[in-house]
Amino acid sequence: MKNDIYYMNIALKEAKKAYDLKEIPVGAIIVDSNGKIIGKGHNNKEIKKSAIGHAEINAIIKANKKINNWRLLECTMYVTLEPCEMCKKVINESRIKRVVYCASNSSKQNSNAHYELFSNEEVINSYQKLLNQSFINIR
Repeated sequence: MKNDIYYMNIALKEAKKAYDLKEIPVGAIIVDSNGKIIGKGHNNKEIKKSAIGHAEINAIIKANKKINNWRLLECTMYVTLEPCEMCKKVINESRIKRVVYCASNSSKQNSNAHYELFSNEEVINSYQKLLNQSFINIR
């Protein structure tokens, strides 16, 4: 079975899509209990002019459609940036079991999902560079 590094690298590719669109570079994927990717998403708030255009929500919507169910039981989400409070609530509501993120966000909240910080330095450094460059370009 593929490991966390493999899946986080795919989430990083989603973050790069957001970056290329001049969005905050956040990418997310959802993996089912068999290791199959059932949803991918990246930030698109600016393009869609929508406050809910977050990578996590976009990935959840795609996963819901893919499995034809709002419950994402036994699934893992890989996301490049720790989810915001809104996304944490949606993640909890969708019943995602595990969330792995690459970089910490300032917001913290208790939840039913198990959140853990990703630990591969090479992937983390790649994402930090992308995130930093994004803020330089935006501002």
